[in-house]
Amino acid sequence: MTVEPWASQRLDGKLAVITGAGSGIGREVALFFAAAGAQVVASDIDGNAARETAALVGAAGHVVPADVSDRLSIERLADAAEAIAPIALWVNVAGVGAAASLCDVTPDLYDRVTRINMDGVFWGCAAAARRMIPRKGGAIINISSNAADQPIPTLSVYAMTKAAVNMLTRSLAAELGPHGIRVNGVAPGFTLTGMTAPDRLTDEERAALIARNAARSPLGAVGEPCDIAQAVLYLASDAGRFVTGQTLRVNGGVAMP
Repeated sequence: MTVEPWASQRLDGKLAVITGAGSGIGREVALFFAAAGAQVVASDIDGNAARETAALVGAAGHVVPADVSDRLSIERLADAAEAIAPIALWVNVAGVGAAASLCDVTPDLYDRVTRINMDGVFWGCAAAARRMIPRKGGAIINISSNAADQPIPTLSVYAMTKAAVNMLTRSLAAELGPHGIRVNGVAPGFTLTGMTAPDRLTDEERAALIARNAARSPLGAVGEPCDIAQAVLYLASDAGRFVTGQTLRVNGGVAMP
C-alpha cells in the first residue's frame, strides 16, 4: 500500500469526542484532529472553555459540556455526539492532578481524583464502545501519565489512577479488538499546561520548574501540548491501524519501562 505520509493521518469524515477539551492537551488534540479533517465534539466541565476550543476549531467544532465524574453525564455526551454523526473516535483527556502525602489524603480528595481520572475514563470507554461495536470499528485513546511508571512522593492517588488507565487500555484492547475497535493510551511526561505550570507562577518560578523537569530528561527538554497531540493523532488515524493495547510514552525518556 502506497500513501502520502500525511494521508495516513487524515481523519476526514470522522467524528471525534474529546473530553477535557477546554484547555491544555485536550484543546491541542481538538485542533490537531480538526486540521486532519475530523468533526470535533469539544467536551469539558467548563462549558465556556469548551466553547472557546470549538471557536478555535471553526466550522468542524461542536460543544457538549460534560462532567466525567458523572456516568450519566458521559452518556448524555455520547448521545449528543451521536446526534451529530456516528462516533468514530473517543479521546479521554479529562483529568485532575493532586499532590498530597499519604497521611494527608482526605476521603474527598481521594474520591475526586479517582472519580475523574479513573471512573471517568472507564465510563467514557464504555460509552464509546457501546456505540462503536454495532459499527465494527473505532478508536479509543486514553491519556495516562508518566506517574504510572515512575514513583513520585505525594502522587500516590494520582499515580494509582493512571496505572489503572494503563491496564484498562490493555484489557479493553483485548476485549474490543474482535469488534474492530483499537484502544491505546498516551502517557505524557512533564508537559507545559495550565495544570503543571499555572499562571500564578512568577517568571522565575516557571523557569525553575522547567529547568528542574528538563534535567530529568536525556533530551534536556520538557513537553508541549503539541507533542502529546501528535501522538494521539497517530493512534487515532490509519497510521496507527496495527497498534492496539499500547501506552505510548511521550516523556523525553524520563521513564523507559
